[in-house]
Amino acid sequence: MDATSTDLSADGAATSVAGHGDRLRLPALDWMRGLVMILMSIDHASGAFNGGRVFSDSAFMYHPGMALPPAQFFTRWITHLCAPTFVFLAGAAVALSVERRIAAGQSAASVDRYLLQRGLLIAALDPLWMAWGFTQGAFVLFQVLYAIGTSLMLMAALRRLSLRWLVGAALALMLGCEALSGLALWLLGSKSPPLALAFVLCGGRVPGLVVAYPTLPWLAIMMLGWAYGRHLAFGAPARPERLLLGAGTALLALFALVRAANGYGNMALPRDDGSLVQWLHVSKYPPGVSYYALELGIMALALAGFFALARTRGSFFGSRVLATLGQTAFFYYLLHVHLLEAVAHASHMAGKLGVESAYLGGVGIVAVLYPACIRYLAYKRAHPDGWTRYM
Repeated sequence: MDATSTDLSADGAATSVAGHGDRLRLPALDWMRGLVMILMSIDHASGAFNGGRVFSDSAFMYHPGMALPPAQFFTRWITHLCAPTFVFLAGAAVALSVERRIAAGQSAASVDRYLLQRGLLIAALDPLWMAWGFTQGAFVLFQVLYAIGTSLMLMAALRRLSLRWLVGAALALMLGCEALSGLALWLLGSKSPPLALAFVLCGGRVPGLVVAYPTLPWLAIMMLGWAYGRHLAFGAPARPERLLLGAGTALLALFALVRAANGYGNMALPRDDGSLVQWLHVSKYPPGVSYYALELGIMALALAGFFALARTRGSFFGSRVLATLGQTAFFYYLLHVHLLEAVAHASHMAGKLGVESAYLGGVGIVAVLYPACIRYLAYKRAHPDGWTRYM
């Protein structure tokens, strides 16, 4: 599989788009997604094997003075990039796919039906399938697939907004989610499952239910990704990295301001002190402004680098692996946790190893599943209108 493939797949692996003018090749999107798939594998291998894993990314999980060993902290921290990148690129790629469908003559109703059906399938796979891998069925778990799926369903209506309104609404939601969450908790209480599904983290408050990725905070990232996908589809910029460089720099500056102020925007998880670990110890569950700004800023700069590489070199060492993982991300995601947990429990090593097991396990699961990803990608290309279009 060539890293500069011109396929546009419905699973978020968009590598090219026909805009107004020449065809624009976008392998950078696949490379970025492939990179975070590897980082994600490290985190989930850590969850399966690493007895000292740090998991304190929320005011619900952390108390001032809690130990954050650097090796464990940074092993967890590098994977914070994954979820916002998945959601952003899912928005961008589905926006490109929708523009392709519209250009092919599909009706608005047909496009809406596709988004609703695909979103419902993706959201349902979290409690019905992924929860068994993460919790062995101990409780109902709503994670990133739930956030992506419900956001896709909402995009059936929101896609009709102009670019300006879409971006403006997304930014307003990011800046206001902390206030909205606080207001909702005050009005409705913390034991409301609908509230948790929409606004805030729900863990331990409703027996048997954990909502790690509530819809609204992640919908904001989906909206930004959709706007960027539409920008690529119609703007077809010669150097798409320019916008990303500017946005990434601005977001990191915003992160510095919010984290320095140490008040609103940190989702009740301020810095304990001025150390690097405390500066980077931001709330993911649910995301605050500091998390949005830091992770989307890093993502924008990394994606800009990939766009520049694609334009100047076309490929690089490892680009084929990243592209393959990027174009089979959903398939890979549905398998890797279950395999990691199965190996950990079968070997009686679940939660008994050190931090190095996160990296060894992460690389190992990529190596095991990579051949299956190649075969799946070939099958999907041979059956573009089959069941895989929902995957």
